[in-house]
Amino acid sequence: MLARMTTNADEPQPRLRPRRRAPAGAAVLREDVTQAIRAAVFEELAAVGYARMSIEGIARRAGVGKTAVYRRWRSKLHLVLDLVSALAVQGLPVPDTGCLEEDLRLLYEVSARALRHPLASQIIPDLQAEAARNPDIAQALQKALREGQDSVARGIVTAAAARGDLRPGLDQDLALDLISGPLYWRSVVIRAPELPKDYLASLARATTAALRAL
Repeated sequence: MLARMTTNADEPQPRLRPRRRAPAGAAVLREDVTQAIRAAVFEELAAVGYARMSIEGIARRAGVGKTAVYRRWRSKLHLVLDLVSALAVQGLPVPDTGCLEEDLRLLYEVSARALRHPLASQIIPDLQAEAARNPDIAQALQKALREGQDSVARGIVTAAAARGDLRPGLDQDLALDLISGPLYWRSVVIRAPELPKDYLASLARATTAALRAL
C-alpha cells in the first residue's frame, strides 16, 4: 500500500507554474491615492494659483510623498492638463423635458452651481490667465469647454430644432454664444457675488426668445 502511494522518481512530474509577480508601475497605482492627489490639485490651485503651485505642495496636501505624484504625472503641467481633460469627458446630461425654456433653465441651474463653487470660482479665472501664456493649457481649456457645456447646449438646440421649437439650419455657433455667454460673463468675468432672485428663469426665458429669433 505504502509502495503504491510513493511517487516514482522516474515518472515525469507535473511542472509547477512560477507565481506571477504583481506588475510594477501604473498597473499597481492605488486609486484612492490618485483621487487624493487630484483633490489636492484643485485645492492647491484655488489656494495659490497655477504659477505658484508645486508638486511638493500637492503631495503635502494629499498626504503622500512626491514620488506618488511623479509616478502618475511628469510635471504639474501634465497633471493639470489631465484633470482638465477628465472634466471635459465627464460632461453633463442633456436636459430633455420637451420644452426649450425648461431645458435651458435646468442647464443654467447646474452650470451656475458649478461656476460659483468656491474652488471653481478661483481656479477657472487663474487657468484662463495662464492660458494666455501657455498654449497647452489654452488648448486643454478650449477642449474642455467644447466637450463640456457646449456639447450639452448643442444637444438642447438640436432637440429643440427636431421638435420644431427652433428654425432648422440656424447658426449653431451663434446659438451656443447666446446660451453660454451671459451666465459665464456674470459668474466668471465680472464675478458677481450673488445672482438675483429668479435670474436663471429670466435668463432661460430671454435666451429662448433670442434663439427663436435666429
